[in-house]
Amino acid sequence: MIDVRDLTKRYARHEAVRGITFEVGRGEIVGFLGPNGAGKTTTLRMLTGYLPPTSGSASIAGFDIFRQSIEARRRIGYMPENVPLYGDMRVREYLAYRAHLKGLTGSDARRRVGEVIDTCG
Repeated sequence: MIDVRDLTKRYARHEAVRGITFEVGRGEIVGFLGPNGAGKTTTLRMLTGYLPPTSGSASIAGFDIFRQSIEARRRIGYMPENVPLYGDMRVREYLAYRAHLKGLTGSDARRRVGEVIDTCG
């Protein structure tokens, strides 16, 4: 489902992520842990297509996150630590909003929001 090979991100004089490689299979639940500054957020930004890597490759469900960005993004959901907008929304409202952005409406959106809440608690 997620395949990452030698992913690296360098800034001018700083290497934020150095050649990480890992796989996550369909249905697996994993934690991405490390101290502040370890590169967790940078890695997630690369995997979601928000930040290009310096080198390496990554795919989501077989779609290259950089060359097939739209198809890869259709298969992931990402909520950053600090959501920049809509701080007054409750979780269910925010999920319904995101479902709408993904093209889900009515009972399909309500069903999917319920599934996500049941899964995540």
